[in-house]
Amino acid sequence: MRTTQGRRNFLARASALGGASLLGLARPAAAEPPPETKKIRLIHLPAICLAPQYLAEELLRLEGFSEVEYVKVVNRKGVDVLAAREADLSMWDIPSALPTLDVDERVVYIAGVHAGCLELIASDRIATIRDLKGKSVAVDGFGSTGHVFVSSLVAYVGMDPRRDIKWVVGATFSETMQSFVEGKADAVLGFAPQPQELRLKKIGHTVVNTAQDRPWSQYFCCGVAANRDYANRYPAATKRALRALLKAADLCADQPERAAHMLVARGYEPRYEVALEVLKELPYRRWRDANPEDTLRFHALRLHEVGMIKTNPEKLIARGTDWRFLNELRKELKA
Repeated sequence: MRTTQGRRNFLARASALGGASLLGLARPAAAEPPPETKKIRLIHLPAICLAPQYLAEELLRLEGFSEVEYVKVVNRKGVDVLAAREADLSMWDIPSALPTLDVDERVVYIAGVHAGCLELIASDRIATIRDLKGKSVAVDGFGSTGHVFVSSLVAYVGMDPRRDIKWVVGATFSETMQSFVEGKADAVLGFAPQPQELRLKKIGHTVVNTAQDRPWSQYFCCGVAANRDYANRYPAATKRALRALLKAADLCADQPERAAHMLVARGYEPRYEVALEVLKELPYRRWRDANPEDTLRFHALRLHEVGMIKTNPEKLIARGTDWRFLNELRKELKA
């Protein structure tokens, strides 16, 4: 299913952002090869930390894509959608992609974008990660972002997620959050805007904030992944698409008020204050100076230690990443 949300003309309708020239978003140099395909499919889901992806729509058109589609994802991991060739390129959290990269070579990570969108929210019974031992954590399926990231968290402090955690599995993410709200689970992993919503309702408290708490604040939560076949067949298109997303990430960092207005105008988030809080909290310029390979290695080591992935982390990185586009764009955009 493809959503029509986000298809409105960026320059004409998103007045809060103004024109592309006003923002310094110039067209690529004419000498650069045009995209080999005019079509690109990205992923849409209710996570406003993916703001650069939604903001990038008109930038993608400036890069030469005449057909920009957002594929709506419900109860599936984005990397699995990419592997199935139902989307071409998308932001997605890195930790939950590792089990897919472990067994599937059809997806490749090409950049990191930002950190900090994930928070472990818990009841008053839980003060630290170690307090989760023997407690229940709500997740929307094994292999989901919540399941994999919490597994990495507890493995980091020496626990085994397979023995030490009681997983409360819901059919949907909404059901998962409701399980926590109703007290059927002791903790849940939220991604923006869920932590902000729970704070507004004064439900639970934050045990781990990946935007602030080390070591997780040092690593990316979200990166950009691509269908490997798409990246290999259309290298110019892949580079142009990544450039659009990275420019949009810079815009989120430099002009969060305008970006928040865009999210509201397009219906991605009805509350301007919540959108602005998310955009101001997350380090969207992280892509310029941090090494995304470190993020894959950090989480892959944790998951490998507890048997959740079988591939050696270094082999997984060699097989599941391709940083050539990022390295070129860092030089081009003067990172």
